[in-house]
Amino acid sequence: MYARIFGNCERCNKSEKMKRKLLMSLVGIIVLIPIGLYSRHISWLPKETGDALWVMMVFCFWRIILVRKDLSLVALISLTHSYIVEFSQLICWPWLVSFRSTFIGHMMLGQGFLWIDLLAFLIGIALIYWVFYVVEQRLK
Repeated sequence: MYARIFGNCERCNKSEKMKRKLLMSLVGIIVLIPIGLYSRHISWLPKETGDALWVMMVFCFWRIILVRKDLSLVALISLTHSYIVEFSQLICWPWLVSFRSTFIGHMMLGQGFLWIDLLAFLIGIALIYWVFYVVEQRLK
């Protein structure tokens, strides 16, 4: 009883850490979406910057779903997710092409397969993994 009242409960501490991880991921999504959209309008930034930011947002999304799992698993799933989306751009089903021509479809699935995007995804995952790793180590 004393531990619950004064916050020394291990379960309470784990719950707080989980809430912080969820909040960090949600803030990541909220921050990365507008930055990613805006990055396309900055002429000196490589076009692939938006792809790296997109995969960082995907990582944050998966971190929310897999908050209790290891960061390495989240990174692997996020990278796999992004590669599947990129390779799906080689599929030319009419309904899929039509969906990709919408703003939401373009933001979710992209348009046009590019090998360089795979590298941008890898760099984006490495960066966001490092950020989350450093922050989550401080939460322990």
